[in-house]
Amino acid sequence: MARFGGRMTKAWALTAGAGVLATGAAMVVAPQGTAFGLPHGSDGGAESSLQRDAEAVVETGATGLTVEVGDAEGNTERARAGVAELGGEQPVPWSPYYRIGSDTKTFVSTVLLQLVDEGKVSLSDTVERWLPGVVTGEGNDGSRVTVENLLRQTSGLANYTDVVFSDPEALTPEGHHEGRFARMTAEETVALAMTQPPGWLPDAEDPAGETRWAYSNTNYVLAGMIIEQVTGHVWEQEVHDRIIAPLGLDHTLSPGTSPYVPQPTAHGYVQFPGQEELTDTTLGTDAGADGALISTPDDMNTFLRALLDGTLLSEERLADMRRTVPAPEFGEGAEYGLGLARAPRCGEGEPELWFHGGTSFGTASEGAVTEDGSAAASSAIFTVRFGDPERNAAQSEAAREMVDNALC
Repeated sequence: MARFGGRMTKAWALTAGAGVLATGAAMVVAPQGTAFGLPHGSDGGAESSLQRDAEAVVETGATGLTVEVGDAEGNTERARAGVAELGGEQPVPWSPYYRIGSDTKTFVSTVLLQLVDEGKVSLSDTVERWLPGVVTGEGNDGSRVTVENLLRQTSGLANYTDVVFSDPEALTPEGHHEGRFARMTAEETVALAMTQPPGWLPDAEDPAGETRWAYSNTNYVLAGMIIEQVTGHVWEQEVHDRIIAPLGLDHTLSPGTSPYVPQPTAHGYVQFPGQEELTDTTLGTDAGADGALISTPDDMNTFLRALLDGTLLSEERLADMRRTVPAPEFGEGAEYGLGLARAPRCGEGEPELWFHGGTSFGTASEGAVTEDGSAAASSAIFTVRFGDPERNAAQSEAAREMVDNALC
């Protein structure tokens, strides 16, 4: 079954040879870029640094991409490179729809933090309180895992995607096509994770103080289930009512069981392990609260700025989100908070960037936002190479350099 909701983990690196793209290793400190002071809606010309950086990503082997940078004053710049479909000549559309993968986690975390502000749930609440009997077996214990542990990825729970793709047949073109219209429920994915022992159990006396960190999509599937228990609504409705509608994100949506991405978009491609050619993976259902959302670069920039400038969260909850633990898989000096990471990507003595990122079958979502929410950059890259770690690493590195140049 081709189900994958976000950044790949170490197990993915072993299985697919693609851990660098997924976890954000090899951060590049890029030279200062020039993204602003431009007319509203400016497109990067042939001589713009943003356009050059976009073309550099395509030179690593990406079929196509688009990137957009915007600030709070409405100044924007955008660039695109490559083609929308292999064998064709049409460019990637401006501000296309694309699967944002694990960038979905930042939306879900924001909803739960709003519910904390409303007194409906507490970060110290255990999973067992809201989902009794769900996290159990093989040494798993929902009474030792809090909402905060889920959002900060300090729960120790196994990553269900590692179990799904432990079967090499799942990472083949045939396996993808066979399962691209199938979808696992949240309960099924958690049950799959519960067949594996936890990496650790958070300290029973101080679970919030846990600093051991490991990326697990299971954490955010559980977070979505808790949102439903707290509100009586599925997580998608709460994300829509609390974030999408208030911010006017007219091009952000959850596809539900639909395998289609709205138009305009570009074709997504995967190089599977053992394959030289790229496989068109545009169609397919993909994940839940851990990585299901579809958006556009412009909508993503609006969301990221609203999050960091305090529009969406109280000062106290934003401080909770910014409280981090070391997350080396996201790059040198990176730390992970509640659904958001930070790293010194602009160089020593410069403000840090906040980001997440996501990977789905055929699309890599890369972006970042400044500390004060004054500017953000988001990109959609329509190629993922599970079968060529070196080219995958080069693509990831070039994409981050593109984003860093725009914001630093």
